[in-house]
Amino acid sequence: MASPLEQFNVKPIIPLEIDGYDISFTNSALFMVLAVAAVILVLGFCLRKRTVIPDMAQLVPEMAYEFIHNLLKNSAGKEGLKYFSFIFSIFLFIAFGNLLGLFPYSFTFTSHLATVGTLAIFALLFNISVGIYTKKWGYLRTFLPRGIPWLLAPLVVPIEAISLLSKPFSLTVRLVANMTVGHIMLKILAGFVVALGLAGAVPLLFDACIIVFEMFIAVLQAFIFTVLSCIYLSDALHYH
Repeated sequence: MASPLEQFNVKPIIPLEIDGYDISFTNSALFMVLAVAAVILVLGFCLRKRTVIPDMAQLVPEMAYEFIHNLLKNSAGKEGLKYFSFIFSIFLFIAFGNLLGLFPYSFTFTSHLATVGTLAIFALLFNISVGIYTKKWGYLRTFLPRGIPWLLAPLVVPIEAISLLSKPFSLTVRLVANMTVGHIMLKILAGFVVALGLAGAVPLLFDACIIVFEMFIAVLQAFIFTVLSCIYLSDALHYH
């Protein structure tokens, strides 16, 4: 039986190297492209016939839109709504990436630190850019909140800087850990199904239950990543 960790191996599909740098198109990159394509196709299909009174297909993207809209408004205020497209894109990309990874022989790119970490760092840089654009020099107050004596600056500034830089870590570890553990459990139970033959009906039932649970976790983790991104955006937009 193959190792449960084998499913996380990044494999080149189109090998490519330039000046000693490996820039191959991998299975991870393929499923990122598929996630984006799936978002476009699903939304395009659901919204192909837009009406004032939505049908079930139109209702799904509208509910997702309204849900993230309200989440961002409640977290970052009306000022944050101008960045709705960025937050909504993050939610859809992660949610579809998580869900695609549940299909047999697929690849879950959200289970890799490099992928999710890059997305988290990009989100942090985006929030810092928004903070600098909005507050100008006042953004430095992020590292020394109002009311803190200047004498405490040597202590408070490093703490606030570490807190800011740790945000990508908190975003990354939670998502990667949940995706990795869930898929390992699925792989182990699937191995029992094959090994036990007819008696594998019991682990097959458990596997089916876990798949349903993992679908919930896939959307939940995308939601949590989005919530934290909204909170960090709020920090960038508003003074302490």
